This record gives sequence, structure tokens and C-alpha cells, in this order.
Amino acid sequence: METLQKPELAERAGRIVPLLRGNAYWSEGHRRLHPLSIEAMADAGVFKLRVPERYGGFACDSRTLTKVLGVLGQGDGSAAWTTAVWSIAAWMTCLFPDEVQDEVFATPDVRICATLSPTAVATPKDSGYSITGQWAFMSGALHSQWQVAVAATENAGPILALVPMAELGVMDDWYTTGLKGSGSVTTIATGVYVPATRVLSLGAVLNEQYASVLNADNPVYRSPLLPTASASSVGTLLGLARGAMGAFLHRLPNRGITYTGYTSQREAPVTHLQVAAAAMKIDEAEFHAERLATQVDAKAMAKAEWTTEERARARADMGAVCQLVKEAVDILNTASGGTSIYDTVPIQQIERDVLAINLHALMHPNTNLELYGRVLCGLDPNTYYL
Repeated sequence: METLQKPELAERAGRIVPLLRGNAYWSEGHRRLHPLSIEAMADAGVFKLRVPERYGGFACDSRTLTKVLGVLGQGDGSAAWTTAVWSIAAWMTCLFPDEVQDEVFATPDVRICATLSPTAVATPKDSGYSITGQWAFMSGALHSQWQVAVAATENAGPILALVPMAELGVMDDWYTTGLKGSGSVTTIATGVYVPATRVLSLGAVLNEQYASVLNADNPVYRSPLLPTASASSVGTLLGLARGAMGAFLHRLPNRGITYTGYTSQREAPVTHLQVAAAAMKIDEAEFHAERLATQVDAKAMAKAEWTTEERARARADMGAVCQLVKEAVDILNTASGGTSIYDTVPIQQIERDVLAINLHALMHPNTNLELYGRVLCGLDPNTYYL
């Protein structure tokens, strides 16, 4: 199979991991990414991962994106998660008419935040829509220039609308236990006008009815939305898992086990069991992430239709990555001792970030497992988000 992978992007991301790791504590405290992290990410090209090549982007496939996020996540979970969101939103922007893309991608290193929740109302106005409402959990909004907003209409079903961030308000409400650095604040629209050219039907998008002409023949931009978003989300978790293992092994040689005869934790059989169990779960998570990303890329290259079962399994693979990484990181955190509760020790931040991702509505392991089982049992899926 022809490949669209660009391995040098992961190498470029790897060079900024120490800086991201060094800024992660600041980002947590300030509830947004450090300015130097944003600058370094721009230099590494991570804001162009899903941008079409005609705008200077890399138009990378899902496997490449997974690898890049898997690297970034070893430095800072919030930076990797926000990059994933920006990448998904950039991909969604590539479904809009080409003249709309010309407008959005005219900004160098443009960042677009997005949601799929229709928590606003769109009213027809002057061949477009007037939108009023708000969207919570808007990761990356504080560093974005555009937002893909979803709003309900009275008769036409939900719509996707591209809105400049300058026309939206921000509610500084991101006080959380995990992914603090993602700055996932609530954005607000009050009668914001959006011309019809910057509007797509969500129903049409969920049925692969896209508006771009120039992207129509590019396999990166012809996959279904939900499998693409699923494949775009798992890399952050792999990075967090690898970061947890690296942080644990880094501290291991200089730690004993208090109130036992072990002056070196490395020599304790319980440690061997814990490290091996965590490593095997990370391996399993990598399997599901690779299967998901490979399926998205392969079916796009082959112009193959997706069955309902395949769509449900894509979400199940994403949920499995969430569950397995959560279990692996919990093992390592449990083995890290009392000193690991200090804010400056990476493992506790990693565990909180992983837990936050597991609670995401589209990524929750139980929700996705139930959906897959429902389809396997011959029932219709109880969601349009496939």
C-alpha cells in the first residue's frame, strides 16, 4: 500500500520534548500552554500536520499524526492533546469550500479549535446564520484564531460554522484536575453572523458529503469524521504512557522502599511485576492505536466504504487505548511512592491527564465498548457519531 507517512515530523517533535517537559509545570499553573511551548511547536511544524500542502502544510496521514502526538505526549500531555484538537479542527476545515480554506489558512501556523456538541442555536439571517450560545471544553481556544462551532437549527439540523475567535467571547472557567495546560475554556457567541459559505450541514459531513473540490482526491481528507477523529486522538495517550514509564524508570535507581529491607526499589520482585504489567498494557494500547490509524489510512487509500461495524470498532479501539493507558499509568503511579505526590514529580500530572481524557464523552471506554457490543449483537447504533 502506498504510504503518506512523513517520519521526519516525529523526529522534529522529539527535539522539543525537553522544552515541553520543562514548561509543563508552568502550563498547569497558568491553565494554558507556555508561550515558548507554542513557539517551539510552531517551529517543529505541528500546527501544519493536517493542513493541505498547497498552504505549506504536511497533509499527514493518521499513522504519522499518531506518531507525532505519541512523541509530544512524552513531554506534556496538554500540549499533545491540544495539538490533537487543532489537527482535528484543521482537518474539518479542509471539508469546507476551497475559498473558505483560502481565508482560514492564509494565517501562518493558524490554529483552529473545535467541538462536535451543538450547544448553540443558529437562526437564518441574510443568506447565513446568526449564532448564539456557548461551547465548553474548547481546548486550545486561548491560542486559536478560528473555531469550528456546532449549532442547532430549527429545521435544517445541526450545522458546522467557521467563526473567527475575535468574534467570540471567552469564559475563564478552566479550573480542573487534569489537562490543565490545555486551556479548554468555554467560548461564547452572542448574535455572531456567519455567512453561508462558512457553514456545512453536520448531517452531510457525517455522511461524507464534503464541500471541498481541491481536497476531494486526497485520501487524507476523504475518510469519515468520527474514525478520523478517533485515530487523531489516541497518540496523546500513547505519549503519556511512555512518559509515565520513562519518568518511573528515571527515578527508580535512587529509590528504596521505605519500611522494608529493600534499599533499591529496582531489586524488589513486586517492582518487576509492576513494570512488566504496565509495559504489556502499553504494548496492547499501541496495538489498538496502530490498528485504528492503519484502518483509517488504508480505507482512504482504497476509497473503500466503511461498514457500521468498522465504524463502531474504530471507536472501540480508541476506548481500548484509553482504558489500557489508564491501567498502565495507575500501576506506575501506585509504585511511585509517597514522594510522587509532589507537584513537580511528573507521574501525578500524567495520571491526572490520562484520567481527564478517559472522561471525555467521545473517548470514554465504557461508552465505546457498549456501542461496539451493541452493533456486534445486531442492533442499530444508538448514535449518529459514527
